[in-house]
Formats: sequence, C-alpha cells, structure tokens
Amino acid sequence: MITETFDNQSAAIINPRINENAPQVDVCILTFSHVIEAFVLANYDCRQIGVLWSATGSIPIYCIDHKGMRFAFYKTYIGAPACVGTVEDSLSEIRTDKYVVFGGAGCLNREIAHGKVMIPTQAYRDEGTSYHYAPASDYITVRNADIVARFMEENGIPYVKGGTWTTDSFYRETVNNFEKHKADGCISVEMECAALQAMCDFRGLNLYTFFTSGDLLDAPEWDARQKEGQVKGTQHDAGHFDIAFGLAQYIVSQ
Repeated sequence: MITETFDNQSAAIINPRINENAPQVDVCILTFSHVIEAFVLANYDCRQIGVLWSATGSIPIYCIDHKGMRFAFYKTYIGAPACVGTVEDSLSEIRTDKYVVFGGAGCLNREIAHGKVMIPTQAYRDEGTSYHYAPASDYITVRNADIVARFMEENGIPYVKGGTWTTDSFYRETVNNFEKHKADGCISVEMECAALQAMCDFRGLNLYTFFTSGDLLDAPEWDARQKEGQVKGTQHDAGHFDIAFGLAQYIVSQ
C-alpha cells in the first residue's frame, strides 16, 4: 500500500545531483503561470543562470539581483511529482535552502473573497509523492506558515490561514470529499503543497507558500469566479509575483 511506501532504511537508486559549485542565491521563487513568467522577464532585469531538462523540454532558471540580494526564479510544472522533481533537479543548478512557491488554488469556503491570499497551515495528503518522503499520516504541517502570515500582516495584505487539501486528481474532487475536507478545516484544494513540504522536510529545505483564492467549490455548482481572459485576482495576476518577491526579501532580512 502507498501508506507503507516511505523507506529511510535503504538508499535511493537515483539521487539528485548536488552541485557545490552552482551559483548561490538567497531564495528561489517558483511560479506555475506562463503569464507571470513573461511578466517577470519583461519587467525585471533577469539573466539565465541554469536550466532544468526533461523529456518535455527545458525550464530556464533566471537570477534577479536586487538590493544586494540574489533571487532565482523559474516556472515549474503543475502537479506534485513534476513540481517536486523540478525542486530536486534545481539542487544541481543553484544553491539555496529557501523556496517561495505561489499559485492558484480552489476555494472550499464561499466566505473567502476571490483573489484573496490563502496561507496553508497543514496539507491533507491525498496524493502519492509525499509518501515517498515522509511516514504516512493524514496531514503534514506547513512549517513556515506563521512567517508567511507575519509578512502579509506587516504589509497590509489581506489573507486567511487554514488547511489545504492536496490532490492528484482534480476531476475526482467529489461532493463527499469536498464536504469532508471542508468540515475538517481545509479552505483550499491544490495539487502540490503536501508533496513539496514533505520533500523540503526530507532534504532540509525551507518552503514558504501561499495561494490565490480562485475557483469556488462551495457553491450549488462549480464557479470559476473569473471571466474569459481575466487576469486580475487570478493565478496569472502579476501582483502576486510582487507579493512573492516581497516575501522572498522579507525572509532574507529575518
């Protein structure tokens, strides 16, 4: 069974390659949005410092120098296995122990405004990847949630904290499962958080994450909560990169 998968008694057959000569950066920022990637390249002084390769193509890693600090940035894949894999692979291209990851998430509570920042405090492990990095449990604690919340508080950014439901199968978010996770205190559903936290715990990395409140599950019918072509208030809103960039600077200054 997948709940019996975690093995810390024998060596992995394949391991990420740690490159001690890779460029040192203070924080690495990940987005899932091609729109935000294009915005960053057009509006920030970026230079490529690495690349991640896979059968689907290449992912450039960029560096942004700002106020004496260095930030890596790249667009990752959606879904736990692929997203976690890019972080593992990034260890051969950059040196850092801090990762800021932000993106959209489905909302499980209609009282949470569209576009509002959601900060996960724990993640329900309804995916497979995390069980290879941590012993089986229903939830995994998102360790740096209080730091992310403190940054939002100090900068006047509206936010809400709560559990998140990490799933591998967004077309199987059934009514019964939605009701179960909402009753258990989850405010969002997404596809990476539990796995990212488990991997970061296993590798000794720090994850700082937040979501944009997007489509609404807490309604008589699923509500996309956005018009065709809408960007503002969605996961493609460039303002959320500004939040992530500010959070990355805040982390360095602590």
